[in-house]
Amino acid sequence: MSGWTYVLTSPLTILLVDDDPIFREFAMVNLGSPGVAIHAAADGVEGLSLARALRPDVLLVDAEMPKLDGFAVTRQVRSDALLARLPIIMVTGRDDIGSIDKAFEVGATSFTAKPVNWRLLSYQIKFVMRATISGSCTCHDHVKMA
Repeated sequence: MSGWTYVLTSPLTILLVDDDPIFREFAMVNLGSPGVAIHAAADGVEGLSLARALRPDVLLVDAEMPKLDGFAVTRQVRSDALLARLPIIMVTGRDDIGSIDKAFEVGATSFTAKPVNWRLLSYQIKFVMRATISGSCTCHDHVKMA
């Protein structure tokens, strides 16, 4: 087995929207690497504002937050012409079928449950970005395939 390496090696801007300050801090440490900029918001309203200002490469959003939950954030991102193709990974403590289905129905690109395996989430971000860049993922168009 080789030595430890970063998974996220390409320049990348991540916006994390989660009301848990400890989770935000863990994300900064565990997802950070040279070339990766991580910005954080404590609620959905702040997250949408930052998304519009920063135009991140990927959005990580919690489902349950004050002011505006992750489902509403995802809906608003998908309806915003400037952000509609932004990859969104819902990262939440909710792993029930209803929450998973709702996340994809409102336009999430991917879904992962807490507690987070940070290495696995890093690979998930990497592969979501690769699919988005290659054009094989149109982020929310898959929702219409029924």
